[in-house]
Amino acid sequence: MSIKAGLVGLGKIARDQHLPAIAKIDGIDLVAVASRNAQGEGVNNYPDLGAMLAGEPDMDAVILCQPPQVRYQAARQAILAGKHVFLEKPPGATVSEVDALIALAKANGVTLYASWHSRYAAAVAQAKDWMASRTVERISIQWREDVRHWHPGQPWIWEAGGFGVFDPGINALSILTEIVAEPITLLSAELEVPSNKQAPIGATLAMATASGAPIDTVFDWRQTGPQTWDIAVETSNGRLLLSEGGNTLTLDGEVQLKAPDEEYPTMYRRFVGLVADKAIDADTAPLRLVADAFLCGRHCPTAAFED
Repeated sequence: MSIKAGLVGLGKIARDQHLPAIAKIDGIDLVAVASRNAQGEGVNNYPDLGAMLAGEPDMDAVILCQPPQVRYQAARQAILAGKHVFLEKPPGATVSEVDALIALAKANGVTLYASWHSRYAAAVAQAKDWMASRTVERISIQWREDVRHWHPGQPWIWEAGGFGVFDPGINALSILTEIVAEPITLLSAELEVPSNKQAPIGATLAMATASGAPIDTVFDWRQTGPQTWDIAVETSNGRLLLSEGGNTLTLDGEVQLKAPDEEYPTMYRRFVGLVADKAIDADTAPLRLVADAFLCGRHCPTAAFED
């Protein structure tokens, strides 16, 4: 029996990723959309989540794709209505919000899924297995992309709680916290904040594994041309490079795996399984590192940015 799902927030990520993924897999059907400014095709449409919950009493799950600043209240409303919840990343504006949602989902016997999509990139699992038998000596992360291409006309990303460059950067942190077995701590951070924005356009993080291996990270939202999503790992027995956002694995200079992006279909298969078990999968490790960067980072004002 397929999950009947409603989607909230029919923006770019919903159209580019969620709708094609739902259409591609078995076990979940989109029956409704709630959006202030858009209409879904072939489904019932509502102006907001409240109206959708009232109009779709048989709906099983809610997929939340709005900006993170408003996601907590929407998730809470859906959980209290007895619905399973799929959270687009980042799962909330703060760690405490996500912790509260986990507790609420447990109390109400429903699934809560924090969908760290980059963890489902094709080469991440193989990279994790390769690193499990090796000692990490150093990690370098370069995550550089063009905000104008990926977030056109989305002012919320520059507002407080919108994450700025950490919106893509948290994808790198989600992979990092997946493939490294030890806890990771933040040592220092520098955040470049344009004079006309409230969130950073660039960030440099110094982190370390629990055993002391350094992790150097650069996030930048000003890169044009080819985009860079690389994680390089030096170990006691070889070098690893995850590139193309985790879809290409290179070991000691030799490409081992190069595969197309199937992150969102894989996540939806995971969600279907979680709902069947009424289980919760809501890791906050990537979000905690971002929170630490905002809390402890040195803010470096930079030139105004016109997007």
